[in-house]
Amino acid sequence: MSFKQNFLWGGATAANQFEGGFDADGKGLSTADVMTAGSFDTARHITWRDPETGETGYTELTFGGKRVAPEGTVPAVLAGEFYPSHVAADFYHHYKEDIALMAEMGFKTFRMSINWSRIFPNGDDEKPNEAGLEFYDHVFDELKKYHIEPLVTLSHYETPLNLAIKYNGWASRKLIGFYTKYAETVFKRYTGKVRYWLTFNEINCMDIMPFIAGGLIDGSVQNRAQGAHNQFVASALAVKLGHEIDSNYQVGQMLAYSQLYAMTADPADQLKTLKQMDDTLFYSDVQTGGHYPASRLAYYQREGVRLADSPEDYELLAKYSADFLSFSCYTSNVVTTHEGEGKDVGGNMSMGLANPYLKNSAWGWATDPYVLRIALNTLYNRYRKPLWIVENGLGAVDQIAEDGKIHDDYRIDYLQQNIASMRDAVTIDGVDLMGYTSWGCIDLVSAGTGEMSKRYGYVYVDQDDAGTGSLRRLPKDSFYWYKQVIATNGDDLSN
Repeated sequence: MSFKQNFLWGGATAANQFEGGFDADGKGLSTADVMTAGSFDTARHITWRDPETGETGYTELTFGGKRVAPEGTVPAVLAGEFYPSHVAADFYHHYKEDIALMAEMGFKTFRMSINWSRIFPNGDDEKPNEAGLEFYDHVFDELKKYHIEPLVTLSHYETPLNLAIKYNGWASRKLIGFYTKYAETVFKRYTGKVRYWLTFNEINCMDIMPFIAGGLIDGSVQNRAQGAHNQFVASALAVKLGHEIDSNYQVGQMLAYSQLYAMTADPADQLKTLKQMDDTLFYSDVQTGGHYPASRLAYYQREGVRLADSPEDYELLAKYSADFLSFSCYTSNVVTTHEGEGKDVGGNMSMGLANPYLKNSAWGWATDPYVLRIALNTLYNRYRKPLWIVENGLGAVDQIAEDGKIHDDYRIDYLQQNIASMRDAVTIDGVDLMGYTSWGCIDLVSAGTGEMSKRYGYVYVDQDDAGTGSLRRLPKDSFYWYKQVIATNGDDLSN
């Protein structure tokens, strides 16, 4: 047994981290466009302006519900600040070259996102921006030329900035209508060019970084709960629309997933691990499973959360759940109730303790050779729907060697372990897996830190953390290794 013959191998990117062209051809500002660069030691910031006084400033991007701009101010682009999304890797002007490199690797699929504010610059516009629609026409036509299937995320960590300012983003039910209008527009426009869609990237980030996930300027517990509910309803409506517009469309969910392990056999550690996993899986319980779990409803009752909802919302959630569940998974984390034990580490929007049995990357993320097998079994046994790993990879500092090449054996080692783990889940455990798109297949800006130097790609992009460089593309050793993996359908992982 091996991967099925139509297994979708490829890579993944996001418009706000890869595309650039932030104000080209009528595009409006998104929430990503007011976020500065950071580093491993320095947080990213959201810049703001007071419309009355002209005062400017910034707020540190943190986990949780802290306001991202003081009362009376609005997030804004400020002169003299560097915003990584504005140029990023400049896919906007390099898409033909980049897609040709993907084709050389043998990609069967390419995960990308449409920038909502490129289609509706303010989010609530009456008519779409034709130049924005034409850009993605060109991208999809180029992919079709090489027989590469697009996997398109409708909202990947960017909300039109106007909707954040005017409505506090997804805290308002008005965004359901704006989003479904956007979804209907692109569903109809790209019929025959796109088959696979994702509604929201890592939707559970609403609980962690609500400005990034939902454009919430005020991310209170109430607003985060309402924002998640509104996205659930919008997602269900997108599934409904997609099926009505094209019966070939498959509309999936995207979840941020990190496997959690209890540090000790103490039952208190086991319970804490269980409850933290419930907090993550609540989102897929609703979006893929079709129903709110009792644990989340009990939490809302304790917190005094009162959702603005309707009986029809819950009928939609049950009837139009996601066709498949896609997820990101880079690492695992350790959980304990014993304060002061272990070293704190991070990993793709989650926090935990270092695992003494695993090695960590330079950014503190553990390399876990079993994580994908455990994740796939956990999710498949819970939902019994097809799965798709749409993010996985290693962020590292790559250096051009004296021979002019990039020898990223460390990345190959990581990917070998992870793909082998994924293969075991398919061939031994019988998990239904649709595809694998490793993250940042061509170097892009890190979402968490805003750095270019935290590289994931098979292709190096000459751009530094200050936004300077030639933007020249250079295949790494992993480029040729991944080409071999795809050519053998995952059978040959040797280096």
